[in-house]
Amino acid sequence: MTCGDSSYYPMNYYPGFYPASMMRRSDAQQPGGGFPATMPSGPSYAVPVVPMGTGQQLPAAIEESFIENILRFNKGKVGTFYYTYQGNDKWNAMIYRGRIETAGRDHVIISDPANGKRYLLLMANLDWVEFGEQIKYPQPEINPDVQASLTTSE
Repeated sequence: MTCGDSSYYPMNYYPGFYPASMMRRSDAQQPGGGFPATMPSGPSYAVPVVPMGTGQQLPAAIEESFIENILRFNKGKVGTFYYTYQGNDKWNAMIYRGRIETAGRDHVIISDPANGKRYLLLMANLDWVEFGEQIKYPQPEINPDVQASLTTSE
């Protein structure tokens, strides 16, 4: 079958599929296999879209507990980073000790306090991190109105 064979691509018209505002009011059969003449002209969004410069703001997003956020929250702390590199015969497993400089979605930058050497390490190879002190964990901030609705008095 070739792409030019119109029977390969069925063009069915389902009346309940298109909103009434998109339909052209006509008693005659619509050309082109029954599709409405007016189609939406632009993307549709599932989340509210606020044009820039309007001064409106969307609700603040809650910081999620991804590894990079936890590492970023513990910036300045010294940790031991355990890495494995599969398929590498020379150095399958490596251990890095260093102070967290910064962390991104796919990497962490640490500096060795002993010699000042800096490492850019990928998160894809990270197994775990150990700290000699308590780990700071980003707690989501709750809107005061929501917090007030959660507290009850008897």
